[in-house]
Amino acid sequence: MQDELALRLAELGIDTARLAARGLQPYAEAAAASLVLADVNDAGREFHLLPGAATAWQAMRDAAAAAGVTLFLVSAFRSVARQHEIVAAKLARGQSLDTILAVSAAPGFSEHHTGCAIDIGTPGSPVLEEHFETTAAFAWLQQHAANHGFAMSFGRNNASGYLYEPWHWCWQPPAAQPTSKGLTA
Repeated sequence: MQDELALRLAELGIDTARLAARGLQPYAEAAAASLVLADVNDAGREFHLLPGAATAWQAMRDAAAAAGVTLFLVSAFRSVARQHEIVAAKLARGQSLDTILAVSAAPGFSEHHTGCAIDIGTPGSPVLEEHFETTAAFAWLQQHAANHGFAMSFGRNNASGYLYEPWHWCWQPPAAQPTSKGLTA
């Protein structure tokens, strides 16, 4: 896998030293057989996650709905190959690598590969835009997402060098979550 990843990065002109300088580490891609259907949008698009993340997403979505807040998935699991396609398409449209890597992870370096990361939308707000932070959905997530094991990955001025992404949340398995005493369970 490392050789394939190195070839993908080289094909896109991405130097691993550039990623390391930002403190970025590769994420292992979840095996397709380990993913489950987490949700289906109105257009019939399916979103897959690891079982624990899917269950947590469904519980969080339902809790938000009970509070009058609508959450929907914009993105969930994404393969290394799909991430490569996304970056390659942006390069083909003439975007600079610096611009792309400020908003999109390099193939092999996306939390979406793990099957635990989701991008969330809400009606009336453009998807994958900073405007999401002004919505009732974002306010609800800030108060309640941690109760479902989700944390926003890329806040303002994050150490990873990504632009602020108030829509991107990642589920942490319970063993990785701190307990009320600050210890891991």
